[in-house]
Amino acid sequence: MRCLLDSQAFLWFVGGDTRLGDRAYEVISDIENQVLLSTASLWEIAIKSSLGKLDLEGSFAELFPRQLVSNEIEILPIGLKHLVTLTELPFHHRDPFDRLIIAQARTEGIPVVSSDAAFRDYQVQIVW
Repeated sequence: MRCLLDSQAFLWFVGGDTRLGDRAYEVISDIENQVLLSTASLWEIAIKSSLGKLDLEGSFAELFPRQLVSNEIEILPIGLKHLVTLTELPFHHRDPFDRLIIAQARTEGIPVVSSDAAFRDYQVQIVW
């Protein structure tokens, strides 16, 4: 299975947070799956961390390369085709990072690992 993590699911997974759903944990930790993290998520986490709205266990520069490699999570770059889909999305959800993740999942035809109920308003499969 190929899937895209939302920012919170990624943070809960690498942080060992029990709020991560059992199914989500299984999908992310299954080495047979191709697990992706959007550049939008990295951007969101970097911004929130630098503003002091998010406490990370270590620096962003040290934490993310290590976590991505050790958990075999690939970065999904933002492409023009994702932005085209973004322009066509209705405004059920106002968060720009989440909207981009939704657009990427729709464009790629893959599910999103997320607990965010607002994602359900879009035609995207949710894993939780």
